[in-house]
Amino acid sequence: MAADEVKVTRTGRTARTAAGAPHPVDEVLRPGRLLAGGLQHVAASYAGVVAPPLVLAAAVGLSPAETAFLVGAALFTAGIATLLQTIGFWKVGARMPFVNGVSFAGVAPMTAIVGTQAGKRDALPVIFGAVMVAGALGFLLAPWFCRLVRFFPPLVSGTVITLIGLTLLPVAFGWIQGDAPGRPASPTGLALAAATLAIVLVLRRVLRGFLRQIAILLGLVAGTLIAIPAGAVDFGPVEHAGPVGFPTPFHFGAPHFTVSAIVSMCVLMLVCMTESTADMLALGQVVGRPADERTIAAGLRADTLGTAVSPFFNGFANSAFAQNIGLVAITRVRSRYVVAACGAMFVVLGLSPAFASLIAVVPRPVLGGAGIVLFGTVAASGIQVLLGAGLDRGDNLLVAAASLGVGMIPVVSRTFYDGAGVPETLRTLLDSGVSAGCLTAVLLNLAFNHVGRRDGQRDGGQRRGG
Repeated sequence: MAADEVKVTRTGRTARTAAGAPHPVDEVLRPGRLLAGGLQHVAASYAGVVAPPLVLAAAVGLSPAETAFLVGAALFTAGIATLLQTIGFWKVGARMPFVNGVSFAGVAPMTAIVGTQAGKRDALPVIFGAVMVAGALGFLLAPWFCRLVRFFPPLVSGTVITLIGLTLLPVAFGWIQGDAPGRPASPTGLALAAATLAIVLVLRRVLRGFLRQIAILLGLVAGTLIAIPAGAVDFGPVEHAGPVGFPTPFHFGAPHFTVSAIVSMCVLMLVCMTESTADMLALGQVVGRPADERTIAAGLRADTLGTAVSPFFNGFANSAFAQNIGLVAITRVRSRYVVAACGAMFVVLGLSPAFASLIAVVPRPVLGGAGIVLFGTVAASGIQVLLGAGLDRGDNLLVAAASLGVGMIPVVSRTFYDGAGVPETLRTLLDSGVSAGCLTAVLLNLAFNHVGRRDGQRDGGQRRGG
């Protein structure tokens, strides 16, 4: 083996080169690069972390001060979950460059729980109790759930990775529209997004070395500076934010345990675990360390343990953030310690509203411009995997096409299933494009490439598709 060749072990834990250098995932960068890389991941995932608590706070009717408290709690618990995932302990943590944060898939079932309570504020303790139980159940299921990796050959994983990117792109478009998808983008928002996108592309083309790796961060800074004279930057959060604030345990009351809420959150937990499994497989392809059953089990333990602990600090269900996969793919900085630095920053942001508000001043259209590159890269990575899955063999093209179609339904129309009488528990699955498409790909791959076929008849089977 050549001196610079990376050897990936069966467990994917401590792969090293022949010369003894660590795998890029385990590389510890210099402090300056570590902090800059971590800040870039914070900028890419901040909006995703704070969006769910903002939506839920509005549904419950919290005051601005209480809303800020809930957002700080979400940042704090996202930091803890990210550290569990990247650094880990015992059999907890995939030890890969994963950002963990509040799952947006939980917004629908949590707002549904709010609607079942006589007093809206009484819903938060009910939600926290259900999330605790769901997290504990998921932690126990992790050793068995990870065995699903055998059902994710290149045909399935490539389809799912592509779906992750495609389902994230509307998020970037929504940011450009100012988080108002029903309205067209304003001329200012469109101009800021286009300028940010152009800056990121130019920087990636002309810069070299470390500066090229932080092109996304530089683009966000430049886009924000351009937005100031345009009057698109709101400094209000900075002016009213306190310097220090700790998410007091059970601030909204002791958790309540309601059967219907627990069932709803347990279904959500299974959906989150499915998406996290797909994300780990995608990231494994990007960083050159394929995720095996042991890695996925450890990653799911981190997800679910972080979920079970979060309600103590007024947080919600956590899962892996797919948007950061695109950042890793673009920058090619694969060190998990960079993302651990991001986790530490989230903890600091959760403890200091003033610092958190500095990230919040980045205009949404600026984030959207950078998001097009980030999320598009994820989709392109999935297409790259599909190209090696043998789409010209057997019915593999049909499997990928049908799965992508099913997965795109909730992306194109959020009300598609509203009048179909679909049970609420099933809606949680169907409203997640990644989960619906993933399940479709797994079932179709089994049906077309395995069931009723002998080994020699599996045209796109074990070798390529299934």
